Amino acid sequence: MSASTLGRDTPQVNARAKVLGRAVYAGDIKVAGMLHGKILRSPYPHARIVSVDTSAALALPGVKAVLTGADAPRALWGVHQKERRILAEGVVRFAGEEVAAVAATTEEIARDALDLIHIEYEELPAILTPEEALDDDAPGVHPGRGNVAHQIQFERGNIEDGFAQADLIFEATYTTHAQYPGYLEPMASVASLDPDGRLQVWTSTQSVFLARARLAAALELPVSRVRVVAATVGGGFGGKIIEDDNQLVAGLLALKTGRAVRLVNNRLEDFQAACSSVPERITLKLGMTRDGLIVAKDVRIVADCGAYCGLSPEVMHVSAMRSDNMHRLKNVRSHATMAYTHTPPHGAFRGFGGTQMLFALNSHIHTMAEQLGLDPVDIHKRNAIGRGETSIHGWEIGSTGLLECIAQCTEAIGWKQKRARPAQHGAKRRGVGMAAAMHVSGNRTIGNWDGSTVVIKVNEDGRVVVQSSEGDMGQGAMTMLSQIVAHELQLPLAHVHVLAPDTDTAPFCIGTLASRVTMAAGNAAIVAARAAQDKLLAVAAQMLGVATDQLEFVAGAVQVRDDPQQKRTLAELARQHIWRHGGEGIQVSGSWDAQTQMHDANVYGNIAPAYSFAAQAVEVEVDTQTGQVTVLDSFVSDDCGKALNPLAVHGQTNGATVQAMGWTLYEQLQVEGGRIMNGNFADYNMPTADAVPMLRGGLVESNEPNGPHGAKGASETAILPGAPAIANAVYDAVGVRITDLPITPQKVLAALRALRETTHA
Repeated sequence: MSASTLGRDTPQVNARAKVLGRAVYAGDIKVAGMLHGKILRSPYPHARIVSVDTSAALALPGVKAVLTGADAPRALWGVHQKERRILAEGVVRFAGEEVAAVAATTEEIARDALDLIHIEYEELPAILTPEEALDDDAPGVHPGRGNVAHQIQFERGNIEDGFAQADLIFEATYTTHAQYPGYLEPMASVASLDPDGRLQVWTSTQSVFLARARLAAALELPVSRVRVVAATVGGGFGGKIIEDDNQLVAGLLALKTGRAVRLVNNRLEDFQAACSSVPERITLKLGMTRDGLIVAKDVRIVADCGAYCGLSPEVMHVSAMRSDNMHRLKNVRSHATMAYTHTPPHGAFRGFGGTQMLFALNSHIHTMAEQLGLDPVDIHKRNAIGRGETSIHGWEIGSTGLLECIAQCTEAIGWKQKRARPAQHGAKRRGVGMAAAMHVSGNRTIGNWDGSTVVIKVNEDGRVVVQSSEGDMGQGAMTMLSQIVAHELQLPLAHVHVLAPDTDTAPFCIGTLASRVTMAAGNAAIVAARAAQDKLLAVAAQMLGVATDQLEFVAGAVQVRDDPQQKRTLAELARQHIWRHGGEGIQVSGSWDAQTQMHDANVYGNIAPAYSFAAQAVEVEVDTQTGQVTVLDSFVSDDCGKALNPLAVHGQTNGATVQAMGWTLYEQLQVEGGRIMNGNFADYNMPTADAVPMLRGGLVESNEPNGPHGAKGASETAILPGAPAIANAVYDAVGVRITDLPITPQKVLAALRALRETTHA
């Protein structure tokens, strides 16, 4: 008998391979005659390349190629702005930029060869902050273009009338910093030429088709001459979409040598090459009535994309307007500017711009609530958008569990009781804080398609193979697809096998980004599974001599509904579908594309099929003598529509919660003179198990009408409320408001000192 796993805790289908060490990551792949690649990176944030001498490196025994910018194609690469070379030529724009690449018979020889490459640089003045970049007299990071990489500007309603209605107007500025993705597996690729001369790349990627398109464009090849296969991915968090140069350098070395080349970043290289999250300075001005209704919202953002913009403009777009849709707003204005600097590029990161703005917004709401004598929970509830409503930017809310999330997490933390406790006077003081958030499930902004295609093949033994190009980077995409197909065909989960994404064999998909995989691929899997059902039912009807509407799927078979003894197994049906006149194997394709629309020039339009919500409440302890902030308790409520796999949602929610704590309290890239100084896990402080409390959380199932079996994106939303919840709790504990992340002991002590001086003045 087979029982559906939908809605039940289900271990990931590839977990066993991982824990037994059998999963094959890109760095594990070995090809006969394989060479090893290494990259020489710029030591300067900005310099002219005066001369390059590779003769000594080429003379080293075992070295098969030494490439510089002159050896690379003339095409530039990038997401929207085509502005980067595979290897720098003429000038370097950040410390860590790829300047030369070596392929050798061993990794040690390749590393030694890097030391033999002589490059003469003329160091140039570096622009290291957005403020410097946006100065009227600043030279262009990219000459002739100015330093504004992107701008967003819009206004809805009448902002001045909105502020005129307000009983309280408050303005403050918040700054957020860059966070390294922190995945366990650094970027890795193995590139080779197949017997037909096509470039084949095994790589750690969230999107094989986006990777293929970039490889083809940068290497000046037709896309059909490039094949990308996703190896097991050891975490991505947005950092493995299409912003890293690793795949391109590996592909170039393979093309130049005619040999397979393995290129794996070490951890320092990954810190330098991977895009960290986008730093932003957010000035927020809100107007509220005395009962907490938000009547006007004015946002100004200055963001830093680093030397190349990549996906940073899209990140800033999210910061500029997504949080508007969480509330019933009538008057909003936003002006966001992104600047180029001579620093390592920033880009996609879990939460994708929502973390930055929601830190500011939730901190602001908490501050204004106190000034109005209100509970911030009540302000969130007063303004929360409801199901069936359309937001100020045209987002149609099909489901929302925001109010339930707020109620669940605050009740779990003991919100009312702990806020009412007497004033504390000891060295260690406790406080509680909360925050709310929203995110998308899919996002029609890449182009006028945000769909997915799933192919199902029913084998002669009645088991099923599923082909999809939606990446599994640890979040459980393969498990979700297996669950849905098994449920639809009434099969045991073990009888469904999902293949790894492969551009040669799998259907076109966008890939893992914007919390879209469950929504898009889950719906496509239902379409494909029901197409397979139709073929199986047609054969069964013929074999059993009844109409298809009298048949049903039960436990790996099709039976007559009123006579269960009359049945055929899926194996029998699959074989019969082949072994007959005009027969064929059962292979079907199902596609699904959301009924959404691209936003217009004024960023108006329903761009996602569903919207996810979350809320978090925390309790912290602040040591007033050391400034140390300790999170004692945390409860995250995640509105996932329907939890197809509660175990996976809880796991991902906990991971997001810890990443948020790291960004808020521990993690900070130390950049001096444009150079990353702590590019390793010994010096870059990420939270460990003993630094976080026992993580608690709950699910809110709002039943999304557009989602597969009511599901929508989960767990990415959970990273968004962490920083403001902690900042609000710190304020509740000791009365100081930290608006500049991270919340370090030094900042807490400085704020406490300033508070004492103000009090005694």
